Order: sequence, then C-alpha cells, then structure tokens
Amino acid sequence: MLNNSPQSQAGSVVWEKVPLQGWITVLAGISVNLCLGVLYAWSVFKGALLANKDHALGTLLGGMNAGWTYMSDAQTTWAYCICGFVFCAFMIPGGRIQDKFGPKVSVTVGGLSLALGCIICGLMRSYVGLVIGFGFFCGIGMGIGYSGPIPAVVKWFGPHKRGLVVGLVVGGFGAAAIYLSALTALLMKSYGISTSFYIIGILFCIVTIVAGRLLYTPPQGYVPPAPPAHAKAAAAAVAQATSDNWTASEMMKTWQYAVLVVISTFGAQAGLLVIVNTVPMLFKTAAGIPFLKANAWVIASFAAVMNLCGRVGTGFYSDKIGRKNSFMLNAALCSICLFLLPFIIHSGNVFVLFLTVAIACWQFGGQLAIMPAITADYFGQKNLGLNYGLVFALSGLCFFVPQIAAFIKDTTGSLDYAFYMSGVFLILAVALCIVIKRPVREKAKAVSPAV
Repeated sequence: MLNNSPQSQAGSVVWEKVPLQGWITVLAGISVNLCLGVLYAWSVFKGALLANKDHALGTLLGGMNAGWTYMSDAQTTWAYCICGFVFCAFMIPGGRIQDKFGPKVSVTVGGLSLALGCIICGLMRSYVGLVIGFGFFCGIGMGIGYSGPIPAVVKWFGPHKRGLVVGLVVGGFGAAAIYLSALTALLMKSYGISTSFYIIGILFCIVTIVAGRLLYTPPQGYVPPAPPAHAKAAAAAVAQATSDNWTASEMMKTWQYAVLVVISTFGAQAGLLVIVNTVPMLFKTAAGIPFLKANAWVIASFAAVMNLCGRVGTGFYSDKIGRKNSFMLNAALCSICLFLLPFIIHSGNVFVLFLTVAIACWQFGGQLAIMPAITADYFGQKNLGLNYGLVFALSGLCFFVPQIAAFIKDTTGSLDYAFYMSGVFLILAVALCIVIKRPVREKAKAVSPAV
C-alpha cells in the first residue's frame, strides 16, 4: 500500500512525495545490477589467462587451474566483446519482457542465464567455453536482467530526478567491480579459475532473483511528484522532457534515434577500451613496482569506483546543466586523456595513469546514466524498456572497439593507435551531441517547439 498522501487531478493521482515503494525499487535495482556487473571484472580473468614472456601462448596452467591454457590478447578479448555485444542485443527482448511481464520476470530470467554461463565457463576450461559461457549466456543474462530495473525506477520519479535515480541504479552495475575484482582475485587464488566461476554464478543468481522480487511498478494513474516551485534547474529539466509516449516503431523513424545510437556507440567505446585493459596497462606502466604488479586488481577496483561515481555524479549534474552539456563535458575531457595515454604509459607515471583511468571511467559511467534519461526525455517513459533497449542494442557495436584494439596490439606491439582512434570517435560523438534536439510530432510542431 502506498504511504503518502496523494492529490486527485484530472483522473490521475499526483503524489506530494515519492512513495516508499519507489525508493525500495531503486535499492532493489542497485542490488540487481551489483550482480549483473560481472562484465567489469573481466580484466582480472584476462590477467590470469593472458600469455606473456614467462608463459607462452597455448601452454597449460598448473595446479588448481589445470586444464586451462594461456591465450592471446585477441582471444581473451573476444569473450568480453561477444558478451558485451550480446548484452546489448538482448536489451531488445529484455525490454519486451519488461514492458509486457514486468521487471520481476526479466530479472529472474537474467539471473538464471548468468549462472548458467558461469557454470559453462568453469566446466569447459577453454577459449570456446569462455565464448559460449561468458560471451553468450552471461551476455544474455545481463541484457535481459539489465532491462528490468531502469524502466521500473523511472516511472516513480519526475524528469527533475530522472538523471539521479537512473545514475544510482546503473551505478550498481559499475560498482560490481569494486568488490568483484578483489573477490575474483581472492577466489582464484584460493580455489582456481573454474571454481571462481561457479561461486560467482550461483551466488549472483540467488541475489538477483531475490532482489528482483522487490522491483515495484506504480499503480494505474500514478503521477510523480512535481519539482519544488523554487527549483529552477528542476523546472528546466521538466520543460526539456516530453509528455508524449512514442512507440518503438515511431521512435525508430526519427533521425534523433539514429543519432542517439551513434552517440551512445562512440561515447561508450572509450571507457570499454580502458576498462578491459586496466590491468595490462598497469603491468606495463608499473613494471618497476612489485606491489602493483602483484596486486593489479587495485586498478580494476579503482576503475570501478570511478565508473560508479561517474554514473551517480553525472546523473546528478545532468539534472542541473542538462543531458547534452553533461555528455559533452565528460567526452571532451576523456578524448584529451586518450590522446595522451600512450605517452603516459611509456613514461611510467603511475599517478597520471590512475588519473587518466579515473576520467575515462567517469565518462563511461556518466554516459550510461545519461542515455536512459535522455531516451525517456525524448520519447517518453511508458515504452522505455523497449525504446532504450533499441538504443542500447545497436550501440553494442562499441564492444568491438576493444577487439579491434587487441588486433592492433598484436600487430604493432602496443595500443597507441587504438587510443588515438578512440579519441577521434569521442570527438565525433561530441559534434553529434551539439546538433541533436528533442523530436516533436508533425501535428505538434506548430504549437510546441523542439528543445
């Protein structure tokens, strides 16, 4: 039962404050995404399996990891890239499941698929097993599961709080690696790679299903509380958001949809490139620092912290300065860092490396808070599950940039040209962000200018 005093208005129920169930849904969404964020711990698995001068490509690991073989950079990156691409692609069926059956069902299906994928990885102990288990089944679980919490949360809050609450929920996904990097390193040290996959898969499946039961949907006629009269920034956020609800087919006919997909793709690839290579970059930059070489999970966890902070922080100030301004600010700073990153790595300056990783991960996390919010602002919240799924799915092409980077590294011996390429993509995203504006239906153009 909702526990705040509503006011009736034209057949709808306007609440003075967001009901308790709305905030429970936020917490449940964070909990679900804390489990689905296993993708961002991949750098730890990659570090354990990557061939180097001491362990030749194709040689067998020993002890608890017997059965596994050392792999090339391209091989270890393929599972990550396929997982990311499948994750994005399955946001579409996940969005349909969410819109039709509700977030509880989509999250449950996602948790079960995630567990199955981890178990397959542990059993097969091979490159093929990683592609099938982590790449496909974990990707399916993430895509279907991730599509549930965001639409559920957005329906409880008005546009003036949309960036913040979306940032909090998607922050759970990025925050997973804060503890998961250290947990995975500890599990692998104690039990080996395969058992680590088993524990993570089963544990996360249980937590995801339980938390998913607490994702509530507002009752019929619910209207989120309006911003305070004195809050100018909040009022501006409301003015920039559409009150119209576009269907998926209507949305896909607009040029804004295509531009959003490109912006999302070019914006996300930079953070992915940095995240998947945090541990190898640290190995090269901190070659003379034994502590960091022995505890490389530290930079993976640090990247996750900044990823989380970027989601919540950017979500917060996007409600103040606008979604577009927030994206352009983050992307411009990150592009500068990418152009400088080869020089930073070759200089051996660990402090500046951490600073650069912080900015890249903040930008990546911030984008994942902005994109669901701007999709709701432009196309309405009723069909957000499928609409955002369609934006997110096609932007999954960004996961192939780390794979291209891996081929560049295998060919040239470094990631330098990959970082330059990534920086150019970000500049193009900023340029597109300047020109995009909220779509307006033909019949409304005469009376309602686009924002």
